[in-house]
Amino acid sequence: MSAVSVTVYTRESCHLCSEAIDTVERVAEEEGVAVDMDIVDVDTDEELREEYGERVPYILLDGSPTFKYRVDEGRLRRKLTG
Repeated sequence: MSAVSVTVYTRESCHLCSEAIDTVERVAEEEGVAVDMDIVDVDTDEELREEYGERVPYILLDGSPTFKYRVDEGRLRRKLTG
């Protein structure tokens, strides 16, 4: 099984972003699912900053928007193992 692609749009000093990344990593490890995580700081790109503004963390699984602000562990487990 190939790794699940995870993209996290974040910004510096974002506690919700840190929580979301930790949750994804922990749940993936508990489920034995490999993830390929790409962390994107929206403040490094004007277009991303305009698009996401304060709406971070914004998380995509395999390119599909899945979570905003908080990660629902149950839903994440279903997405990773389904």
